[in-house]
Amino acid sequence: MKRIVILISGRGSNMEAIVRSCAQERWPARIVAVIANRAQAAGLQFARAQGISTAVVDHRAHVSREAFDQALAEAIDAHAPDLLLLAGFMRILGPAFVRRYEGRMLNVHPSLLPAFPGLHTHRRVLEAGCKLSGATVHFVTGDLDLGPIVMQSVVVVKADDSEETLAARVLASEHLIYPRSVSWFVRGLLRIEGGVVRQAEGATQLLI
Repeated sequence: MKRIVILISGRGSNMEAIVRSCAQERWPARIVAVIANRAQAAGLQFARAQGISTAVVDHRAHVSREAFDQALAEAIDAHAPDLLLLAGFMRILGPAFVRRYEGRMLNVHPSLLPAFPGLHTHRRVLEAGCKLSGATVHFVTGDLDLGPIVMQSVVVVKADDSEETLAARVLASEHLIYPRSVSWFVRGLLRIEGGVVRQAEGATQLLI
């Protein structure tokens, strides 16, 4: 039984999707904790309602990023996770932290990586005149938003899209590909070959 810890900063809609999929699909896994860097993170209430352990490690209470990373790692390791998930966790994690969980930490990003890493993704997509956008689930490495890709979704950019309307459709696709990617991990169906992630059963890694 794999143990999963999820990090959030806000409402945690991807966390909710993962928790529900884990229960409904009966993964060989359990969400053992949800940890936030903000006490006001709305997702904590949902997690508690599901009987999941929660904790807050406030980044503002630490004098440096390294000190925060260390405190966060201690809170995570108290639950002995096999997998760490970033689900709208809005803090950049330092190299030592990333190395600590390398190979067992996933993130979802609202673009078709490697295009548009970082912030303000939807604004940049619209400004560039892209006709397609989407989301990417990837392993976290020291290169921001550029780790090996597990799965991607494709979302058509409409002529009348705003940042908000595009973001809503991309987020809906995240709720599909992130749980699917996590289920593959906990079932031992992912392997990385030459920096490329393969699904052992040959399942498609693209949602259109």
